[in-house]
Amino acid sequence: MNTVIYNANVYLERERFAQALLIEDGTIKMVGTNEEVLSAAPQDAKKMDAQGKTVIPGFVDTHQHLYHVGQNLLRVDLFGCRSQQDVVDAGRKFIEEHKVPAGEPVEGWGWNQDYFTDGPAMPTRQLLDQVSTVHPVLFTRACGHVMVCNTLALEKAGVWEDPPVVEGGQFDLEADGHPNGIVRESSAKEIVNQAILPEENEEKMEEILAAAMEYAASHGLTSVQTNDVAGENYETMLRVYDKLLHEKKSLRVYMQCCLMEKELFQRFLNDGHRTGTGDEWLKIGPLKLFTDGSLGARTALMRQDYVDEPGTRGISTLSQEDMDGLVALAEENKMQVAVHAIGDKAIEMCLDSYAKVLKDGKNPNRHGIVHCQITDRPLLQRFADLDVHALVQPIFLRYDMHICADRVGQELTNTSYAFHTMNELGVHVSYGTDSPVEDLDPIANLHCAVCRQDLKHQPVGGWIPAEKVDIYQAVDDYTISGAYNAFEEQTKGRLAPGYVADLVMLDQDIFHIPEEQILDTHVTLTMVGGKVVYQK
Repeated sequence: MNTVIYNANVYLERERFAQALLIEDGTIKMVGTNEEVLSAAPQDAKKMDAQGKTVIPGFVDTHQHLYHVGQNLLRVDLFGCRSQQDVVDAGRKFIEEHKVPAGEPVEGWGWNQDYFTDGPAMPTRQLLDQVSTVHPVLFTRACGHVMVCNTLALEKAGVWEDPPVVEGGQFDLEADGHPNGIVRESSAKEIVNQAILPEENEEKMEEILAAAMEYAASHGLTSVQTNDVAGENYETMLRVYDKLLHEKKSLRVYMQCCLMEKELFQRFLNDGHRTGTGDEWLKIGPLKLFTDGSLGARTALMRQDYVDEPGTRGISTLSQEDMDGLVALAEENKMQVAVHAIGDKAIEMCLDSYAKVLKDGKNPNRHGIVHCQITDRPLLQRFADLDVHALVQPIFLRYDMHICADRVGQELTNTSYAFHTMNELGVHVSYGTDSPVEDLDPIANLHCAVCRQDLKHQPVGGWIPAEKVDIYQAVDDYTISGAYNAFEEQTKGRLAPGYVADLVMLDQDIFHIPEEQILDTHVTLTMVGGKVVYQK
């Protein structure tokens, strides 16, 4: 199938645009003026009049959890809750509308106590007991690092009478020694989840993933680097992804694989999985590790105490020794590594691990750090010196700008979320959303990177405005830099001959409108491999 898109504002690279492009067999054959491209196109080529709309490469989200996005479409939506009562009301409404039978678990995602107008206290089991006493209720905080359970869930999970002490996680306790319902980090959360949540069969998994893929296409995502492989059952998830991606051909996936135990990672390697194995629709990406939690939950690992909670420095979910061993094994097997690190101590640990295997400032396997939030200038310089990639989420600013100084102090805040400085130092920076922690909408992400404002356009002038990036840099970090992170910069991330025809059409010229209007931009068309997979 040959296609011509003409009368367009086609973004090529900084301050360079074309009017039209020719697509042949899913690949861009030519870019140029309307006259040049139309005259060169085969007679039977499909012609699409863009009517002046802006066309950019498809967005590449370099860190999210796509499968969980699909799951959340079937959970209680708690993102809009602005009080503890809202949480209760949302849970009750979901149970009533979905007629959930007694005994079946009710999951929710998205609450954030810092948004509650009745005070910033986390929900506890007593609050969720108001949702239901006949359903196990599991409501996860927006960051994904904290879950709150009702009493029935704690009883069914076998942790009510004798809550376990968990390495890298925690059950918060009441004065009498019973858990209060707050469960921190995955090692503790999994104890509850495995005891209560039913196992999903592959048919259900396909339904969940298909919904997530459709949602991603509607927001202009053509490639995602997603962390959905985790734990012992990795082959099942890979099989579901492989089947759907090849059937639908609407999204390309670079799979981040969370294998936190050395024996499990070795088994994965023994099964023949390596970074880059696969094809244009599904490739194995990096080994994904976790070193800490989140800033909002005060589980991000810090060098110094939290300013607003002295005596607390966060939670370490992986020891330096264990991280060193996993990174070394990955390097030996030419496996890329991407490590979740938010606090400055966690980031330092990652850089220390990488420094032990990288030589002469070269990073051939393109190891990276995901999030990279709380930094000082020496840490940023180490990223550049070691050529360690930064997989950042500008959308996090919408919330974190309102709590960062309270958590870590103003001095450290001033050098954090330093996207402009990273670019200036030559660090490879790419954008993601960590969806469903935040919505996977790239437009909101661009707005936060360029304007340094929340989604209500505050503060005026931007938060730490010296770290603003311009729209060209932001789009490049969301496209060609994302492709580079997956070793695909020669075939993806630009609208140029020889590159795959993954592209997005926008209803505004984001390169020339006032920056405060970026947030009002919408995706009108998404194309993957020359095929339209979404049209507004």
